[in-house]
Amino acid sequence: MRFATVLRGGGGAAADRAARDAVRQAALPITGASRDYDPLLERIGDARFVLIGEASHGTHEFYNERARITRRLIEEKGFNAVAVEADWPDAYAVNRFVRAEGGDGDTAIDSLAGFERFPQWMWRNAVVLDFITDLRQHNDAVPPGQPAVGFYGIDLYSLGGSIQAVLGYLDTIDPEAARRARERYACFEMFGNDPQQYGMAAGFGIEEPCEDEAIHQLVELQKRAAELAGRDGQSAEDEFFFAEQNARLVVNAEEYYRAMFRGGRDNTWNLRDTHMADTLDALDAHLTRRDNRPARIVVWAHNSHLGDARATEMGG
Repeated sequence: MRFATVLRGGGGAAADRAARDAVRQAALPITGASRDYDPLLERIGDARFVLIGEASHGTHEFYNERARITRRLIEEKGFNAVAVEADWPDAYAVNRFVRAEGGDGDTAIDSLAGFERFPQWMWRNAVVLDFITDLRQHNDAVPPGQPAVGFYGIDLYSLGGSIQAVLGYLDTIDPEAARRARERYACFEMFGNDPQQYGMAAGFGIEEPCEDEAIHQLVELQKRAAELAGRDGQSAEDEFFFAEQNARLVVNAEEYYRAMFRGGRDNTWNLRDTHMADTLDALDAHLTRRDNRPARIVVWAHNSHLGDARATEMGG
């Protein structure tokens, strides 16, 4: 499949006609037929990562086609993870649902309840609901010993949610470690659920930053990786990975919100994009090790996060 970029400029009607003709020659029709995306899947070949960019924040038509492509990649190409531009702890609730790791009464719509941050409709919509319902049905039919498909978030806005996730994890396995974590994360408490208030206070020097406390908590978890991840098979390994990524997110979100008030929007944009890329790298390594086969991941993210913001208008 070829894609044409039309840059409007001078040339008048003749140039416009030429641009339209070029698009017609390059474009392939989407008819709703089951084989619509055959040329795309052929070009993807054996690639392990497929990045599906978009310029919308919730158009039904795009979401529907993105889901159609992703279903085919899962069913025909063996992709076993969907990584989306969403917060890690919120998306992990969906992951537990689609992999049947939650409670018996969990439903698809319940698993989306954690998406409360604006814009909610990016994930709490009918297309995503149908997609994760299909994922659960797909996973229920996977033969024993074969990897189920997971659903993961790669964004970094969930400072408070990730703190609570780390504490919840430690509460279940090591109350003393949980106490130490609470002491460290207490640095953020005065700002409640408003990380931008923290960023403003720390960025302008009104309050001491919580950078050291966040880093110390991540380091402590990482030093205990072999002990905690190896407690009880694959489940313990997955839960440790979930907690470690939340602790890493707290470190990166702390830097991100503090940087918001130091100027340079391209810098904060790239902090966020770097976190997404690092999360994807960590997810790839975790799934490859756990499933004993190279991970294959579909990434859903906006176009502006699939490159370096300094090369766009974001960089001035």
